[in-house]
Amino acid sequence: MVYDVTIFGINIPIKPVAFTLPIMGGWNVYWYGIIIALGFLAALVYAYFNAKRFGLNLDRLLDVVLVAAPVAILSARLYYIIFSEDMKITEFFNFSSGGFAGLAIYGAVIGALLSGALMCYIRKVNILDAFDIASIGFLLGQGIGRWGNFVNQEAFGTATGSDWFGMTSEAVANELGEGVLAHPCFLYESLWCLLGALVLHLISKKRVFSGQIILSYCVWYGFERGFIELLRTDSLYMFGVIRVSSLLSFVICIGAAIALIVIYRKRKIDAENNAEYVSMFAENEKAEEIEQVETEE
Repeated sequence: MVYDVTIFGINIPIKPVAFTLPIMGGWNVYWYGIIIALGFLAALVYAYFNAKRFGLNLDRLLDVVLVAAPVAILSARLYYIIFSEDMKITEFFNFSSGGFAGLAIYGAVIGALLSGALMCYIRKVNILDAFDIASIGFLLGQGIGRWGNFVNQEAFGTATGSDWFGMTSEAVANELGEGVLAHPCFLYESLWCLLGALVLHLISKKRVFSGQIILSYCVWYGFERGFIELLRTDSLYMFGVIRVSSLLSFVICIGAAIALIVIYRKRKIDAENNAEYVSMFAENEKAEEIEQVETEE
């Protein structure tokens, strides 16, 4: 099956099935699943090259990731089913339509954080440092993974009212009408997440305290998702009127922003009142200098 998707006037033929494995009577491998896997791989690569800078043991961190990743997928599915009016819990393991279609990113994040926190405790990994590096991995994974929505003709928004700005496809036509261009919400979010990964990476090099990056992630992603969700036509609703992801996004964004302001303020006061106060970044620099000297010796 091949269908056409037109975005900004460019027509792109899409084949959702990448290839078929000659097992179990023919097992279809979907582009959606491949793209999600690439996003996960990008997050792993980032962790591999930056774990030391965050003060983390790579082997222990990978143990955390290997448990949190499958839990995140199952949590994303459960979150989607809970707030979906079209799916039942009996369909939990039915991933046949589109290769892992029917997932909610907030469910994945919540599941990853809860299971990750438990594994950090078990493997004696600093939870806040692990969350800091994971948050940049989240943004990389989300930025890449949103293109899976493009392949699946989902995560689009309301009509743009323009003759050229927007996207259309069979799914858009069925939802909004023939010839109507919709907001490419998947693209907005992909670009925002990839930009956020770069911004938070740069911030992490001057990290002031553990937990700073995960709070910054909550502000950055929560702000964008809260507004983008208001454009989407496939939102999950609570009580039939409240867009769950939009409400959750704004609550998380505001809460994280307040936490950042309070913590920064407290650290500033501590620095002013304590002549021996040393910032986290300064401590990291000192540790790196000592390690370099020891290596040279």
